[in-house]
Amino acid sequence: MTTLPTAVHAAPRTGRLARLWRGRAEDRPWVRPALLGLLAATALLYLWNLSASGYANSFYSAAVQAGSQSWKAFFFGSLDAANAITVDKPPAALWPMALSVRLFGLGSWQVLVPEVLMGVGTVAVLYAAVRRRFSAGAGLIAGAVLALTPVAALMFRFNNPDALLALLMTVAVYCVLRALERDQGAARWLVWAGVAFGVAFLAKTLQAFLILPPLALVYLVCAPGGFGRRLGRLALGGLAMLVSAGWWVALVELWPASSRPYVGGSQNNSFLELTFGYNGLGRLNGDEVGSVGGGGRGGPGGMAEKLPAGMEPFGRPGGGGGWGETGIARMFGESVGGQISWLLPAALILLVAGLVVTWRASRTDTARSAFLVWGGSLLMTLAVFSFMAGIFHEYYTVALAPYLAALIGMGAAVLWEERTRWAASAALAVTVAVTAWWAWTLLGRTPEWLPWLRWTVLVAGVVAALGLLSAGRVDRRLGLGVAGLGLAAGLAAPFAYTLATVDSGHRGSIVTAGPAGGGMGGRGPGGGRFFEGGGMLPPGGQGGRTPVGQGGQMPGGQMPGGQGQGRGMPAGTPPQGTSQGTTRGDRSGGGMGGLLNGAGVGTEAKAALLADADAYTWAAATVGAQNAASYQLATEKPVMAIGGFNGSDPSPTLARFKQYVAEGKIHYFIGGEGGGGGPGGGNSEISTWVSETFEQTTIGGATFYDLTERK
Repeated sequence: MTTLPTAVHAAPRTGRLARLWRGRAEDRPWVRPALLGLLAATALLYLWNLSASGYANSFYSAAVQAGSQSWKAFFFGSLDAANAITVDKPPAALWPMALSVRLFGLGSWQVLVPEVLMGVGTVAVLYAAVRRRFSAGAGLIAGAVLALTPVAALMFRFNNPDALLALLMTVAVYCVLRALERDQGAARWLVWAGVAFGVAFLAKTLQAFLILPPLALVYLVCAPGGFGRRLGRLALGGLAMLVSAGWWVALVELWPASSRPYVGGSQNNSFLELTFGYNGLGRLNGDEVGSVGGGGRGGPGGMAEKLPAGMEPFGRPGGGGGWGETGIARMFGESVGGQISWLLPAALILLVAGLVVTWRASRTDTARSAFLVWGGSLLMTLAVFSFMAGIFHEYYTVALAPYLAALIGMGAAVLWEERTRWAASAALAVTVAVTAWWAWTLLGRTPEWLPWLRWTVLVAGVVAALGLLSAGRVDRRLGLGVAGLGLAAGLAAPFAYTLATVDSGHRGSIVTAGPAGGGMGGRGPGGGRFFEGGGMLPPGGQGGRTPVGQGGQMPGGQMPGGQGQGRGMPAGTPPQGTSQGTTRGDRSGGGMGGLLNGAGVGTEAKAALLADADAYTWAAATVGAQNAASYQLATEKPVMAIGGFNGSDPSPTLARFKQYVAEGKIHYFIGGEGGGGGPGGGNSEISTWVSETFEQTTIGGATFYDLTERK
């Protein structure tokens, strides 16, 4: 393999601004402006129409609001400022958003802009990682592929933990690649990689460690220096990872349970149980106690047990568990393919090509190491996502995007340098042709959306593939033109999907990228199709979008548990923090009885909760975190989420709840059914006791119980 040359164009440097614009002295003059342009374009793309998503996932937004008011809630990741229960993840992903809200106040932009900045940062780090060993062009291609991946555009504008996880995983790979470059200074870079892994664990627990095995193996085999030194440095990086993740875990586990919030998502108030159960092995084997689903019919008390016969959780088809068919085809299937797989075949082809080109290089060759690191990360994550039987959502695939993008940039650059060889030009041609065919296939799943694009991409891809066969034997400018056509053909379809994504609002717990119908899941009884907001449409219905505030319905016109719509307000009224101006493009809905998205909060309900709210620890309590979040975001007052996310966590106990009521700490109980354990969620004893002890009243369409006035 030939080293990719970079011409030297030394330029005088007169100040910081000039250095920022000019970049390295050895770079061509266009390199730094192109990078800055890519980052600026990414920022503008991700900021476009950002407020259409309102508070996005209200579950996490409520925790952000709580953390902006209480440092204790900030530290633990509590759902409310009074610290009743935490989210079902560690809190690192919440911290940047909570600081933003603390500084600038509560609002959609304050919550979501930190996620956009993470997206821009991930593109920048990916560019730096690819550019160091290959070329600026390779780095720019990788950055553009990442920015235009539909699921990346979705999650870097959304407030789930996946944005921070993707950024930190990219940083970790960058640090390992730096450690592979030379013997001197390698320990420092492995320590930083360990820190990145540790903080990523505090964002999304064990998913942060998926790529750890391939990275450690590549360093152990391919790094310079003696084997003992390499092993010792890996141990040092592991120690850094343990410390950077373990300090928070140790504090939570050692903190007296009586003075900290309940660990949401666990059944025994233990973060270690949450980590290795619901958020760990349960995701792999589907045995998720207290979950909303998973393998088969879900864990004990799970929502899956409560659905009608023949209906799987959230519409995921059976055969490989309640969350979709498992197997290698999962990433290319109907619901996932349009999110991430546009360039996945190309990345796999280029991975093989890159390894073939570098196969005879020395053990410490950094180009081959880069292919092994990025390729190993892609394959490991791909395998786990393909075969995990527990909870799986389409947006998880954002984790694949940086690895895929890096392989595209590196592989294209290596084959372009080798294009005078027939095998290399043929590999480029095959890559472009397969990419165009796969885009044609994916676009065929939404035939009414931009029908012209499907054939345009196919024709352009075929023309570019034929031209690339002779790219090494024609004029360089002509070859570059053909390569540019191939790149455009490969990016056109995901770019269009990305534009459809940023043009839409996305709210709730399960969201997908692309146009309406582009990320649709399975089918329910009679062929009805589910969409990400949790509703079911009749056979032949259009999935993927609903009018703002309208929840999808189960057969018979009812939500699970008997609800007909989001609690607390008529259908068609948006929740607080959302915009009515985005009805046509909103991806929301209060599906699954408020499990996937919360209730709307009308003015009457808000006024009632705010009345004398400061006299109580919690303005209200209600079953399920999404509904509690809606009322909390509307009032900015603590609302207790009984049972955590889906109402199945044993918190608080009936005795503890009675004690809170006796001490005058809770003003209202907001009734309604839903959650993970049937009527009243998994805490039906509390609902029953409240209904038998206190008078019921209707406020703004919702059922309220004043806990200060007994029958």
